[in-house]
Amino acid sequence: MSRIYFDRELDTVASYWRIHRKDGVALAFTTHDRDLYFGGMLHRSAPGMLPSAIRRTIDLSDDEAEVDGALSHDTIKRDDLLSGRFDGASIETGVVDWETLENSSLYAGSVDAVSQDASGFSAQLRSVKADLDIDPVPRSSPSCRARFGGPGCAISATRFETRSSAVSLDRGANSVSFPLEDLQSYVHGHLRWLDGPQTGLSFRIIDQQDGALFLDRQLDEGTTSGSRAILRQGCERTIACCSQRFGNALNFQGEPYLPGNDLIVQYPQPR
Repeated sequence: MSRIYFDRELDTVASYWRIHRKDGVALAFTTHDRDLYFGGMLHRSAPGMLPSAIRRTIDLSDDEAEVDGALSHDTIKRDDLLSGRFDGASIETGVVDWETLENSSLYAGSVDAVSQDASGFSAQLRSVKADLDIDPVPRSSPSCRARFGGPGCAISATRFETRSSAVSLDRGANSVSFPLEDLQSYVHGHLRWLDGPQTGLSFRIIDQQDGALFLDRQLDEGTTSGSRAILRQGCERTIACCSQRFGNALNFQGEPYLPGNDLIVQYPQPR
């Protein structure tokens, strides 16, 4: 840090924060009364939004924080909050000298949960240190522990992606139909819209029936037939699916033939 902030009675310091959503949208704000450009981003003036309760520790425990504010800026919309566009977004907050534009980051993490009411929203943040709070020792399981197309799977998930246009939608059933064969292979997979108000959002495909795919999120009214999407096949995480559909049994990250606890606690029986 090149300078000390708040070392005088009156200081030219404002707060700032940057949000990078998973759909590729980047937003930046400052509590100053005019827009500020630094760090390669234009920070929009949003004096009604204030970071609060920032706590930093020297141990490995999660540094929780909150951001509260009114929905006063056009780039933050209720529909986006409700549709989950800000879920899991990376966030950075800090302070900036609005005269010299010297700045220092105070907190980095991701949006863990967002709640909203009629007057504004509150975002619970999860620091980057929370990623260290994981158990590195894998547990045995009959199903595969690897994420499809991720580390350990050793398969290119893009080989099993298809671009298609929606033929029809049923918002009551939250389903959409595509001119595709073998729809069962897309169950447990994902759908990402390329058109419409939900562009960039990823939906999980939870089931299929009568030529329609059922999604885990509500379809927007602006998403209509003809909208393009990328569909990725799903994996059932079983040795049969891994072997027969993907030919990847060699990299199966599970123990499908390991005896269960019921066998371990059995008593020997006389013959």
